[in-house]
Amino acid sequence: MSAVVTEAVEVLSKKLSGGFDGVAKFVIEGEGAIMLDPEGVRAGDEPADVTMTASADVFKRILDGDLNPTMAFMQGKLAVDGSMGLAMKLGSVLG
Repeated sequence: MSAVVTEAVEVLSKKLSGGFDGVAKFVIEGEGAIMLDPEGVRAGDEPADVTMTASADVFKRILDGDLNPTMAFMQGKLAVDGSMGLAMKLGSVLG
């Protein structure tokens, strides 16, 4: 597991301490993937209701609060595949 994924799991675990109502996956290009579900946050690459893909830099900026996930999507920096409703719910938690 890459250092980027390890750090992201820690940060997301704090932000989503009660888990996430749904199954989401963040794919960090060149680093790996992170799963978010009712059980919590972990490194993994499993089927999900929504998959969001971004570069490591964009993902870090979203986690740090420097980039709004909705704006990242609108600017083409964040790709979303699957349930847009779940993506928006997760974006509101992160944003």
